[in-house]
Amino acid sequence: MTTSINLSSQKPTPQKLGLTARIFIGMIAGIIIGALLQWLFDDSGDFSFSVFGLHVSTYTLLVEGIFNVVGSIFIASLKMLVVPLVFVSLVCGTSSLSDPSKLGRLGGKSILLYIFTTALAISLAVTFALLIKPGEGLNLVSESNYIAKEAPSLGQVIINMMPTNPINAMAEGNMLQIIVFAVLFGISMAMTGDAGKRLTSVFEDLSAVIMKLVTILMNLAPYGVFVLMAKLFATIGFDTIASLLKYFLLVLFALFVHAFVTYPIVLKTLSGLSPLNLIRKMRDAALFAFSTSSSSATLPVTMETAISKLGVKRSVASFTVPLGSTINMDGTAIMQGVATVFIAQVYGVDLSLGDYMMVILTATLASVGTAGVPGVGLIMLAMVLQQVNLPVEGIALIIGVDRLLDMTRTAVNVTGDCMVACIVAKSESELDIEVYNDPDAGISAEKVDFKHLDNNS
Repeated sequence: MTTSINLSSQKPTPQKLGLTARIFIGMIAGIIIGALLQWLFDDSGDFSFSVFGLHVSTYTLLVEGIFNVVGSIFIASLKMLVVPLVFVSLVCGTSSLSDPSKLGRLGGKSILLYIFTTALAISLAVTFALLIKPGEGLNLVSESNYIAKEAPSLGQVIINMMPTNPINAMAEGNMLQIIVFAVLFGISMAMTGDAGKRLTSVFEDLSAVIMKLVTILMNLAPYGVFVLMAKLFATIGFDTIASLLKYFLLVLFALFVHAFVTYPIVLKTLSGLSPLNLIRKMRDAALFAFSTSSSSATLPVTMETAISKLGVKRSVASFTVPLGSTINMDGTAIMQGVATVFIAQVYGVDLSLGDYMMVILTATLASVGTAGVPGVGLIMLAMVLQQVNLPVEGIALIIGVDRLLDMTRTAVNVTGDCMVACIVAKSESELDIEVYNDPDAGISAEKVDFKHLDNNS
């Protein structure tokens, strides 16, 4: 005797909010709480109380205490995964390549595309800045000094790409050296025979474990984003934004145009893929990048997005995405283009067409030449300003709002990383078109299993 269960009569389980929605809610709540705290402290002064005879400041307890500690732990947890994820994924991808010459094609295409999009970005920024004139009529020149760090030459960067001590490179998070060592290690595994095959299975298991850890940390993201936004908006001065509003809005506008116009045109032209699918599936990674302001910290999420949601094969994603997080500076290039024109106008310096061409060339080459250097955005801007004889001290004028702009340009950078990965993968027949076009690609295994059971029922 068989009994049938009518699944349609069962009450549907309530749908949980997706990760993107939860991150967005955490972001908005953090902004509101942070702005409210700053308004309260600015208006009425700090509130304090005593605990066990100790005088405790409310501002210190919340902003410098809870928000700072939880936010720092969240960022550290993301950065914790970067080195093992890049190394293991790149070794797996490289060792699986049947044709070693394919690696040279991947590298050549990726670097050329990253340089091309960076050149487009700064050209767009300079053009907008010349049309809008954000610094005209402003008198913001201060006595603040900005001391620029010396950037390494392109030749020195190339020399430094070869690690003398791979373990030290991993400890310091030197991404270019890690990439070079992982590529060489993966090629050696592919050429070693049975020993290499046994080691490949170990690395594939390690990769699966690391990706599961990425998923776990992604579920904690809404809370991390909340405290990061609350701390930022509790400390940033809105009067600073108001004084630089024209510059601030122009950089934002250029970033949005690059992300939603330039990238879709490049993607459609070079690959024929639907830009809407890319933009839709980049939501989680872009929100992560916005909240962390770090391409490196967002790298685990970017990799997961490229592989699971966009269908880029691991052999391509493991190379192009880490490389992009290191040398892709589209968002930074946009800031440099607008900032250069802004500073020139504030100081009353007229730049020639040749000067602007030099700005574009210098910023494009500097995106590779300063790869992996801390504070890379401001170092690159200092190089550009020096190239056209503008005062480096002008950087002090825009530092006040740079933190907010840094969040947005990081989101643009990671979008560019995935766009280049998709184009390169498509050109090498290493892109799963069905996954790319599937709006549900990347959902959890548990949801897949339940759907499978329901369909079989």
